[in-house]
Amino acid sequence: MNIFDEYLEKIKKILLDNKDKGNLVLPNSLDGITAEAPPLKFNSDISTNAAMVLSKINKLPPTDLANKLVEPIKKDDPFIDDISVIKPGFINIKFKPIFWTKFVENIINDTKNFGINKTEKKKKYLIEFVSANPTGPLHVGHCRGAVLGDVIANVLLFNKHEVTKEYYVNDYGNQIINFTKSVYFRIRELKFKEAFPINDKDLYPGDYLIDFAKNIIKLNTKTDFKNFENISEELTILSISEALKLIKTNLNSLGIKHDNFISERKLVDDNEVEKAIDLLQKKHFVYKGKIDAPAGEDEANWVEREQLLFKSTDFGDDKDRALQKSDGSWTYFASDVAYHKNKIDRKFDHLINILGADHAGYIKRISSSVEALSGSKNKLICKVSQLVKLIKDKEPFKMSKRKGDYITVDDLINEVGKDATRFIMLNRSSDVELDFDFDNVIEKSKDNPLYYVQYCYARIASVFRHIDKDLTSDIKIENFDFQYSEEEINILRKISEWPKCIDISSKKLEPHRIPIYLYELASLFHSYWNLGKDNPEKRFINDQKKITDDKLIFLKTISNIIKSGMDIVGVSVPDRM
Repeated sequence: MNIFDEYLEKIKKILLDNKDKGNLVLPNSLDGITAEAPPLKFNSDISTNAAMVLSKINKLPPTDLANKLVEPIKKDDPFIDDISVIKPGFINIKFKPIFWTKFVENIINDTKNFGINKTEKKKKYLIEFVSANPTGPLHVGHCRGAVLGDVIANVLLFNKHEVTKEYYVNDYGNQIINFTKSVYFRIRELKFKEAFPINDKDLYPGDYLIDFAKNIIKLNTKTDFKNFENISEELTILSISEALKLIKTNLNSLGIKHDNFISERKLVDDNEVEKAIDLLQKKHFVYKGKIDAPAGEDEANWVEREQLLFKSTDFGDDKDRALQKSDGSWTYFASDVAYHKNKIDRKFDHLINILGADHAGYIKRISSSVEALSGSKNKLICKVSQLVKLIKDKEPFKMSKRKGDYITVDDLINEVGKDATRFIMLNRSSDVELDFDFDNVIEKSKDNPLYYVQYCYARIASVFRHIDKDLTSDIKIENFDFQYSEEEINILRKISEWPKCIDISSKKLEPHRIPIYLYELASLFHSYWNLGKDNPEKRFINDQKKITDDKLIFLKTISNIIKSGMDIVGVSVPDRM
């Protein structure tokens, strides 16, 4: 039940009827007309900009046209109490109390579906996220993108779309050779007491490799680790397996589970890169040519040579992109092209990539390749997860760690827990940097948004406990006729925005809107709760330790929205705090 969509359709129908009667001139499209929640100070429930959108074509001032539309909108609507015109031309609608009674009844009778856009065509999405190199544990830089991808999936699933969550394993190339050598030297260190070559900058120095080495030695007692060349292929498989086990453990501690792990090496071994390049060649998007030195490369040392190139400039990129290295092996980009052809072949409606801030410059070339392969301009959607700054005592926070030269996901979760990590990582739009303040995360106040939302749910649960019920208890809804106060109406107005929040979060892939919405709803509730401190009549439970079914239904409606939203974010709602 999205009251904004319902009234928008009603307003558009009224406009079309008035056009047919010759009372109104309309443009070819009414897409610019909206129905939104007005600011609280106007004491109204829905506001439309119809008069401002149509004033010019009708050659009338917006307020004059708005006043002409008041009566048609109000006519024959039993739920509208009042309509006011607010400069520069907004039409604000206020409902009668009976509207909110019916509204709550609809939510209680269909709680699981409240917020779902039932009219939207359901689609098939593939979300690729995290995809960190399988060379060690996940760090804080991966954490925000991991939460972003997971909650985008949750929002789409809540809205009844089909979603597949995928991790692309970059297990091919020089970084994997160096990683395998690093594990090999750790094995030599353990078995033969040889010093790890710590000064070799190509190697991975993290102590976590000692754990990998111990596990490999333990499970491969018959393997001779004396010559790297003889065991490099086998050791690569074993080392990547250890890294992926650790990565999956990190993801699990964040509450994240991928449906698929796709191997880059397997794509190469199955000749999928050649197949993708052949397809691009048939479409005349591949040629042999020369390119300038990459950004950051010393031009004096750059050797210009003929390479196999993809015509990404045909799709708006700043230059064409190399598909092969000087030794004839495929570039990382070529493997990525093959992977995205693999995605396209699986017939998803939309492909979503969650990228770290350091990969933002990669978007245009990979989007170009998807467009070239699929013929669809909007097939691939890339979302960038910006940097996270950890702050404690108002200073950049550095934890002691044995994982290498970065702070790991496990470090963070051990410090503040999964719930705080997920909620705070999602508390701002992903395209801006995020300050993760440890002091606020442990604060038991409104400065800690997670605590404030969870405390809202716990307070409601405490009311139910006082009458020996819980939030799963069925409440009678017969003869429901709650006489709402102004504070309660304001809370219901916020609840009415939940379907719109879900819809925008789903369509724009902006899940940060959900924790922000939950915090706003919780703030309204806590203000309402605090009224009872000074006014006994405002308390939920009277002196006889009783509470009306009407008020229980009202409270349960709030708790249902909080629970639904927190489930999407992937955090808990404790009954006691």
